[in-house]
Amino acid sequence: MVQVNANYLKLKAGYLFPEISRRIKDFNSKNPNADLIRLGIGDVTEPLPLACREAMKSAIEEMGTIQGFRGYGPEQGYEWLRETIAKNDYLSRDCEISAEEIFVSDGSKCDSSNILDILGKDNKIAVTDPVYPVYVDTNVMTGRTGKFNSSGEYEGLTYIPIKSENEFVAAIPKEKFDLIYLCFPNNPTGAVATRDQLVEWVKYAKSNSALILFDAAYEAFIQDDSIPHSIFEIEGSRDCAIEFRSFSKNAGFTGTRCAFTVIPKSLKGRAGAKEVDLWSLWNRRQSTKFNGVSYMVQRGAEAVYSKEGQTQVKKLVSFYMDNARIIKSNLTSAGFEVFGAINAPYAWIKTPRNMSSWDFFDFLLENANVVGTPGSGFGAAGEGYFRLSAFNSRENVEEAMQRIVKL
Repeated sequence: MVQVNANYLKLKAGYLFPEISRRIKDFNSKNPNADLIRLGIGDVTEPLPLACREAMKSAIEEMGTIQGFRGYGPEQGYEWLRETIAKNDYLSRDCEISAEEIFVSDGSKCDSSNILDILGKDNKIAVTDPVYPVYVDTNVMTGRTGKFNSSGEYEGLTYIPIKSENEFVAAIPKEKFDLIYLCFPNNPTGAVATRDQLVEWVKYAKSNSALILFDAAYEAFIQDDSIPHSIFEIEGSRDCAIEFRSFSKNAGFTGTRCAFTVIPKSLKGRAGAKEVDLWSLWNRRQSTKFNGVSYMVQRGAEAVYSKEGQTQVKKLVSFYMDNARIIKSNLTSAGFEVFGAINAPYAWIKTPRNMSSWDFFDFLLENANVVGTPGSGFGAAGEGYFRLSAFNSRENVEEAMQRIVKL
């Protein structure tokens, strides 16, 4: 009989969002006429920007001609898209990132998982707590952890608590780590890191020969001009960081699928005593395991940076951030303690009356027919908190707030 990857058996019973889906399905079976409003998973609801749709339509027409047809594209992404990304997202912010250091993919979730393919299993790893579950679960799946304990923490990972007392930004650790996951604006708390805080993280990484895996999927939602959008705005970061970006939230590509990962050519690792550049390893990995994002989708992503695309994307971001402000304002007025929702599309809420995260989930589901995300699903330090997403229609967000404040 074939042997399985036994590391999967170490995973906790259910990934957070499938468990939410299970509870919703159970609720719907008992309450088929309930009008549920879903502010849980961070999935966008507004249509794709017109500039992106038109670009993809044109690309489809091209593919219908002998002259314009394209088969396999470059695994790293078409050069014209990589050049556009480098110019608009990095060079415009004085980041020394070239097009060749940008790898286009079908999602930052995939890339933040697949990056482990090129990293050794003996690295000492630190994650924040609460944390995006994918960072943890993929380390479990690839055999980098032990079993989980009664608090839901896995042996072999170090959890750095982020709390209201430190504005949900992790303190620089005193011990040495090889691999550190950072996400700003943060999912799930909505917190952001200042330039000074990121400078300290880069200093730490360089002094400890550590690698920062920096998830910037929500950078477009930053409203404060003083907050960096990229780790590469920080001097020295080219030598210690990889960055993940996505078109999912800013341009509504959750169902269209396009993202990119930035790996500087100066970034080094070790294979025993031998120094190895990570760019070459990732390039080999992508060339072997990935066939690239479709031509049509990449043309749609390119259109994000056009004059029309930028106007439309900014309008989308503003729409969702207005939703976030409505959530924060209404819940704060109702007596809830609410964090985030200023530079990120997530509100991180302290549960009332010392309710557990899952108890509050069930309470809102049963009494307000509103779905959110239990904070404990993001880690032990998330217990007693609850995440609401700003990704929904204005009508649904306003209705959800009316229902909750009446409770």
